Amino acid sequence: MSVVNVRPSLVLVLGSMLLSACTATTSSSSSYAPPLAKSFTRTVGPERDAGDEARDQAVASRPASRVFDYNSVYSSINDDGIAIPAFDYTKMNSKYLRRHVPYYGPERPGTIVVDAGNRLLYLVEANGMAMRYGIAVGKEGFGWTGNAILQWKQKWPTWTPPAEMIERNPSLKKYADGLKGSPANPLGARAMYLFKGGKDTMYRIHGTTKPYSIGKAASSGCFRMINQDVIDLYSRVGRKNSVQVRTRLAKNVVQLEGGI
Repeated sequence: MSVVNVRPSLVLVLGSMLLSACTATTSSSSSYAPPLAKSFTRTVGPERDAGDEARDQAVASRPASRVFDYNSVYSSINDDGIAIPAFDYTKMNSKYLRRHVPYYGPERPGTIVVDAGNRLLYLVEANGMAMRYGIAVGKEGFGWTGNAILQWKQKWPTWTPPAEMIERNPSLKKYADGLKGSPANPLGARAMYLFKGGKDTMYRIHGTTKPYSIGKAASSGCFRMINQDVIDLYSRVGRKNSVQVRTRLAKNVVQLEGGI
């Protein structure tokens, strides 16, 4: 019997990525050993059985990767009376633009997987696919990885800088009581709040006033997205979605062909 690999297995995530909460007063750490996905192999020859046929059909039914019409995706938006300007996606590495891609990990549909090392966020879908978005992560020196639950989400959220941030930058003291949602708000058009064990981790997935920071370690710790992308993600998730923040996903889980 000979075996041909069709779908590789998930390998263990290695190391840790330094991130920080954009509104945190404390940080936490978590180690993680993900379950190994079953190797997806195809048996060749007379020993093939119904299971082999089912696996072949599952692979064949996987939709093709889809690249969006970015002129439309990143056009200007009137969002409940607030104007969001168009994003010039031609100035961005195409790796960080929204795409619909194959996903080979074991997570259930609806799971948000943050690949901090590659600066990408995946919303896992059925049929082995995921919606992928570019993100910015925390600057080196701020740290958190682990699992959380998307407990709460908000349109045009209020931003309150933590005391540590005000201490580093006293000019932010004027926002100590909170900056209401607006195009000038650092949290952008949407925010999704991550909880662990029923407690706020102080980490967020949110929009940004600095979309060209996407793909960089540039935030104060949370996960920034282009406003058009965070609006799209917000529309696809509810509450209680699992969020898994990883140092870096293995190439055979996400298959970034040609860096894309």
